[in-house]
Amino acid sequence: MGAADRLEVLIQRCYAGLDADALRSETLVRLRKLMTIDAAFFATVDPATILFTSVSADEPLGRSTELFLANEFGQDDVNKFAALAAEPDPVNSLGHATKGDWPSSARYVDVMRPLGLGDELRAALMSNGRCWGVICLHREDASTGFTEQEIQLVRRIGPHLAEGLRRSLLGGSSQPEGAPGVIILDAALAVVSVSAEAEHWMAELDPERRTELPAAVMAAAAQLKRVHELPKAPHLKVRTPRGHWLALHASMLPTTQQVAVVIESASAAQLGSFLLDLHGLTPAQQRVTELLLKGYSTRQIVERLCLSPHTVQEHVRAAFDKVGVGSRRELVTALLTGSASPG
Repeated sequence: MGAADRLEVLIQRCYAGLDADALRSETLVRLRKLMTIDAAFFATVDPATILFTSVSADEPLGRSTELFLANEFGQDDVNKFAALAAEPDPVNSLGHATKGDWPSSARYVDVMRPLGLGDELRAALMSNGRCWGVICLHREDASTGFTEQEIQLVRRIGPHLAEGLRRSLLGGSSQPEGAPGVIILDAALAVVSVSAEAEHWMAELDPERRTELPAAVMAAAAQLKRVHELPKAPHLKVRTPRGHWLALHASMLPTTQQVAVVIESASAAQLGSFLLDLHGLTPAQQRVTELLLKGYSTRQIVERLCLSPHTVQEHVRAAFDKVGVGSRRELVTALLTGSASPG
């Protein structure tokens, strides 16, 4: 099978209904047949915050998780995932971004070079204007980095990977009951204490975790270091392997400088417009659907948004199609319970 055929098969597999873990694993296996990859980092993210919700990292990357998070959320550097997600071109290599001056990147000096890694190729995986995952491919230290052809290959597959990750989040089961759990971390983000409820939610979030804390908890806590630059404290939504939605939010305890991360079953209000993003609704469709979920009639939506009744009905029908329902009542039920079918 030639390279072009391998690429087409990889793209097709993005639409095969794989869960996020299976899609990540298969993607990297197939990518390694198209280009040299010595280590890879592949994460799903909350599109509202670009915080990691689950992570797959090859060794030796796992040994430097804390340094990596400190760089990603606490230092200025090139090719940050959040910055790439906001760019017209969400793919770039370290070599291109630094014009070959790799040591000008703190991430290269502090994280990559000590691990024997050289160039990296990063991509924010975008679909419908939203980022659903990020990928970082590494080469061992060498005189040459990723080529323009390899960068173009990742540009080609990026939107398809994003769509596969989005689709992997569709559907779900009824929300679990349980009290919120609390994790207390010290100023260096080491665990101070974990409530029994938090242990329960972390086991639900990451049943086979190999580290003390799941990636989503670590990302929310690390991002809090920059909270003074943010409009509000980190808050993200995570889908568990069992199809439940959890909400995580971090805050600083002012007298001790400790960090508290709260994990709880996500309510419809906490999920908010995220579910509309998840089903691929356009901004215009979202504005109409958000009012519909609040109980507005067609006439009220027309008046509120200054649209024609025909346009409102077109947006409502589009929402029905994307969520996989046939009536307003079914739409409301599906979006508030997470029981919709893939659109």
